[in-house]
Amino acid sequence: MKKTILTVFSPPVAVCLFGCAGCCAAPIAVFWLAGIVSILYGIVGGPANLMSPSWNTIGLGVVLWCIASVWTALAIRGTDADKCQGGKNQLCEKILPSADESDPFEEVRKAR
Repeated sequence: MKKTILTVFSPPVAVCLFGCAGCCAAPIAVFWLAGIVSILYGIVGGPANLMSPSWNTIGLGVVLWCIASVWTALAIRGTDADKCQGGKNQLCEKILPSADESDPFEEVRKAR
């Protein structure tokens, strides 16, 4: 229940808590924030500076918010499927270095 509510109302938080945040939290946050800004901008008149709400701009914001929510749901479902296989998320393992890997910057500092 908590996962579903967060997925709909706050996708970046949901992907950080229940998914692999390093894989797609930033682009999801961009879509979600752009949706919020678009909805608010549409309420005050939109780009045409209308006296009434700009429904096209509000619709764009709703679409962006829905994209962020669906993307989050897919990211969380993909992470759950990887956990059910008994391993860690394979994509995050490729991105994040393991503990036994040396730091490349440390190698550069030693070379000086």
